[in-house]
Amino acid sequence: MIIYPAIDLIDGGCVRLFKGKFDAQTSYDVFPVDVARQYAEQGADWIHVVDLDGARDSKNRQSQLIGEIVSSSGLLVQTGGGVRGVEDVARLLDLGAARVVIGSLAVKDPDCVRECFSQFGAEKICLAVDVIPDGDQYQVAVSGWQEQSGVYLSAILDMYLDCGLTHVLCTDISRDGTLGGCNLDLYGYLVRDYPSLQVQASGGVSDVEDVVALNGLNVGGVIIGKALYEGKINLKDLIGDGVSEC
Repeated sequence: MIIYPAIDLIDGGCVRLFKGKFDAQTSYDVFPVDVARQYAEQGADWIHVVDLDGARDSKNRQSQLIGEIVSSSGLLVQTGGGVRGVEDVARLLDLGAARVVIGSLAVKDPDCVRECFSQFGAEKICLAVDVIPDGDQYQVAVSGWQEQSGVYLSAILDMYLDCGLTHVLCTDISRDGTLGGCNLDLYGYLVRDYPSLQVQASGGVSDVEDVVALNGLNVGGVIIGKALYEGKINLKDLIGDGVSEC
């Protein structure tokens, strides 16, 4: 299982949102490039970078900062936030990103996403499916988590399996930024029903026990954000204990 330390960017700084709400954010007095370097020093191989400004408004992309993180950290960078077309994917890959995260576009413009898979290959694309529990199903949210799509998780995944879909980042928005524990039922379902996918778990990870439980489900990776910023998890110890491997 790969550990993906997360950096969420707003106005050039590091933040964490509470349940995906932009008006409920915690800002951290750290420089994103410095944080990325620290994660590299602590043993990380990958980092997950989200451009929240770009997610809200494509005119406010933080491309320069993302490029600096790529060039300065030595990490493999998985990044997204407001990817709205093939050109956006190409631009992020040109900056040196190892993998680009596509979210709302997968619901709004499937033909465009299929073109991304065709042009760049499945290893360069991670489909981000951000969900809200809805009875015994999971409804997908779009537009920086600000809108419910009326589309359900399984429908989105099924739509791209024939494109070679490999990497899926699934976030339970109701748990994101809460440190309330992750949704093991959700990730157990994904691993069981979609065994060909490398599932990345995100939302609510609060301690090492959560990571161990996810590893036990055989998920492909876990995104850890707030728990690192607030010292709930020590990345160096976690990686040193052998929970993650590439």
